[in-house]
Amino acid sequence: MMLHPCAAWLGRVVDPTGRPVDGRGPLPRGGVARPLRAPPPEAGTRARLGPRIDLGVRALDAFATCRQGQRLGLFAASGVGKSSLMSMLARHADYDVAVIGLVGERGRELREFIEDDLGPQGLARSVVVCATSDSAPLMRRNAALAAMAVAEHFRDLGKRVLLMMDSVTRFALALREIGLSAGEPPATRGFPPSVFAELPRLLERAGPGAERPGAEGGVGSITGLFTVLVEGDDHDEPIADAVRGILDGHVVLDRRIGEGGRYPAVDVLRSLSRTVPGCLEPPERAILARARRILSLHRDMADMVRLGAYRAGSDPAVDEAVRLAPLIEDVLRQGKEEGGSVAGAFAALSLAMGPAA
Repeated sequence: MMLHPCAAWLGRVVDPTGRPVDGRGPLPRGGVARPLRAPPPEAGTRARLGPRIDLGVRALDAFATCRQGQRLGLFAASGVGKSSLMSMLARHADYDVAVIGLVGERGRELREFIEDDLGPQGLARSVVVCATSDSAPLMRRNAALAAMAVAEHFRDLGKRVLLMMDSVTRFALALREIGLSAGEPPATRGFPPSVFAELPRLLERAGPGAERPGAEGGVGSITGLFTVLVEGDDHDEPIADAVRGILDGHVVLDRRIGEGGRYPAVDVLRSLSRTVPGCLEPPERAILARARRILSLHRDMADMVRLGAYRAGSDPAVDEAVRLAPLIEDVLRQGKEEGGSVAGAFAALSLAMGPAA
């Protein structure tokens, strides 16, 4: 099957076949035909990751700093604020075009996400590809493939594309239904082997484009943010484990943090961007290392402090952690309407912690 994406698709909602589902009339059949399945750029000609990108979420900008063309996984159980975090990224991140793939989404949530979370301004520079949870497994599978094909179209025009896919887990569940119905034997927790072959074929397509000498507009990129549902907060289940090994970093959302009232509920100590060493300045690396050290020590000592088993003054490092950890948590707390930048996130962290002792 072929899609024909073009600039007229911006601001529209389509199904995996490219048919509009937003009630705003047909789309023009323009642009270059793109297959749902395509190989990624050759590794030897693929451009390197670009400069760091402002995601607009302080917890990510500081503790999981992302570069253009990087691929991050957002790992969360249901009801932890994953959709709200996606809406913050769609509103505040620095990109040219957003492609949002809603795979197996609840039907009632589509308009809520578009009108309330994305908003008119975010939708104007976005293409939404949706297949609801009651769709056939082939349509749910193709929703992920179609979103990637649309992102590749804009990447090849030299655009900085932000691809958000919710979720890779539902893509894998659709693949499982297809594989089992075709007679494949179930393997790891009921997933047939073809699922684990399809995951890298999809995820490797995101990233920087191929360098083409003399091409107009420069090399485009697809910065990919892929959500992964972890059943029962099990971050070692097969799909989560496979996706984590393919991507360039992972962001963990923790239910306990959300229950404590801090949103976005990002567990910064368990989140990691593999490109951080190449995109932070030495002063920023020092700030990040100190913040991680403070939060880690505070987490280790929290029960002792709460029970009164620790006496203030016994250890200067613990005293500092008890004093500064709540201030760092305040920096990480952020409303949906509030944007930010990498530089702003590190400035806020530095101000909260003060000079190092």
